[in-house]
Amino acid sequence: MKRKAFTLIELLVVIAIIALLMAILMPALQRVKKQARTVACLNRLKQWGVFFAMYADDYDGRFMAPFTVFGEWANWVSALGDYYKWDDEFTCCPNANKPWSDELGVNSGARGTTVGVTMAWGYGKLPHWPRQMKGSYGINGWCNDPGPGFSPKRGGREYFWRGPNVAGAGYVPLFLDAQRLDGRALHTDRPPSFSGEIFFGAPSVGSSPDDTEMGRYCLNRHDGFAGCLFLDYSARKVGLKELWTLKWHKEFVKAGPWTLGGGVQPSDWPEWMRSFKDY
Repeated sequence: MKRKAFTLIELLVVIAIIALLMAILMPALQRVKKQARTVACLNRLKQWGVFFAMYADDYDGRFMAPFTVFGEWANWVSALGDYYKWDDEFTCCPNANKPWSDELGVNSGARGTTVGVTMAWGYGKLPHWPRQMKGSYGINGWCNDPGPGFSPKRGGREYFWRGPNVAGAGYVPLFLDAQRLDGRALHTDRPPSFSGEIFFGAPSVGSSPDDTEMGRYCLNRHDGFAGCLFLDYSARKVGLKELWTLKWHKEFVKAGPWTLGGGVQPSDWPEWMRSFKDY
């Protein structure tokens, strides 16, 4: 009787076909995984909208006070802690959940690099926090409610929205992909020279505010888009160039120098942003 079996040539052909199919399918699978993480990010932001709404309802239609100085964070991390139960995964975009520094304080050195875009701020812990926290979302600092005596380093007190009950809330960013807890963007802020460049300020000025704070949100985590929760608690993807057309504060010029209405040219953008959709 003849024994039935594959020949070596047949096995090699089957292996080659499988390898070819994998090479074709892997990019598609990677795209699907990225899309799934983007959907998860938007769903997470919608849940954050519930937390912000609950907080505003509990505090007479007002949001929390702004970030002041290190060690005195009267900001969303603390203010919303009881709502999100201090879940340090829920504070992260699914595309950026590994912190720059680990629980032991060992710094990865990724902050201010392109690698840092896919990482979270943290770990960090203040005395009134029940645990170490990390995150990769940040609030639009103009949505905070500044108390008496608070003076912003850029802009004026009249810029603040203070709460959700405003006209045009669907165009005001509230909470979005970021590499810092907060920021107060101005329409004159320049785009970062590379994705992930800006945490504090421009390298030339260290932590001093100049024209860079939009760069805290202009991060390429979702193929040219950022996840954004708006002041009406809707959430959607926002084009990175579109960030300059949103109503960040009450005096923000939506047709500023980095918009089509303001005359920006494709060559004006940093090279890494030139292929993204113009607004």
